Amino acid sequence: MLAKKRIFALVCAVLILFVSCTKNEKKTDSLSIAIFVPGVVAGNAVYEMFVSGSERAIESYKTKESAKSLKYQVIEAGTNQSEWPAKLTALCASEQWDLIFSSNPALPDILEPILKDFPNQKCIILDSYKTGIAGMQTVLYNQRQQAYLAGYAAAMVTTAKDLPYANSAKKIALIAAQEYPAMNDIMYPAFIEGARAYDPEIEVLFRIVGNWFDASKGYEIASSLYDLGVDVILPIAGGASQGVISCAKDKGFYISWFDNEGYEKAPGYVISSAMMMQEKMAEQVLGNYLDGRAEFGTANIYGMEDGFIDFVLHEPTSDNPERVQKIAEVYDAIKTKRLVLEPSL
Repeated sequence: MLAKKRIFALVCAVLILFVSCTKNEKKTDSLSIAIFVPGVVAGNAVYEMFVSGSERAIESYKTKESAKSLKYQVIEAGTNQSEWPAKLTALCASEQWDLIFSSNPALPDILEPILKDFPNQKCIILDSYKTGIAGMQTVLYNQRQQAYLAGYAAAMVTTAKDLPYANSAKKIALIAAQEYPAMNDIMYPAFIEGARAYDPEIEVLFRIVGNWFDASKGYEIASSLYDLGVDVILPIAGGASQGVISCAKDKGFYISWFDNEGYEKAPGYVISSAMMMQEKMAEQVLGNYLDGRAEFGTANIYGMEDGFIDFVLHEPTSDNPERVQKIAEVYDAIKTKRLVLEPSL
């Protein structure tokens, strides 16, 4: 009986050793990456850039002689944010992925309690900022710079005398998908800050859609703002922004676009684009991870001076040389740090 117990204990020890060795071998000889999209890729410029940059980094890595075997999967979590925690927990519990790579300001707070149960899981989250989590690296764009320029351009347009959809009310607005720290503490205040730097009398209105996909609600809110005299709207609302675009074309007002180049979405209506270089960032950050240079436990901010925020005026705004000169002066002041715009965190 004692001998049987010893044999059983020996078998268990061998199995434990085998599993341990298998896990170590996986870590040494291969890499696995879950590209977690908290939403849907198609039609969302931020996630399209994120996936494209990720795949460029992976393809570049595969060409290297020192490259390990690598598998990756793009996982779309859908637009229902209440489902994201369970899906992230399942990814961690599966122990299949060396890295969860994603982009969304809400994810660090969602992941923080999950990672306490799975301390070996590594995560890198773009477009977010969270310190003090050993297994997580976060990277934030300087959205104060972005929103400041968007507000400044919107103020130039709403006070213009030569633009057909500009009125005398001096009212602009921001339509957000939801309220969250980066929106409430950085983007909305910076939009106001930029607008009033141009004209202190600008009135800035703020509205919430309630989700990232309801284009009909986006249209409805934009229409109500137009009725109040708003002639420039900045939508930061994902798919709901399509409703704002449709309303602009129907009613006749201007749009200040955010995150990517937006002119082609509504030529003649989109006055400017305040862009974050998401594709470039995803490629660089994931490339660093693949080369063994990830900085877990850190949180960093990148802006215009680093090449990750850009801004451009579109026609008809850019038809006026005085407006072009003014925005160029502000752009240069921010990029050279003569005008310092650090986000409030």
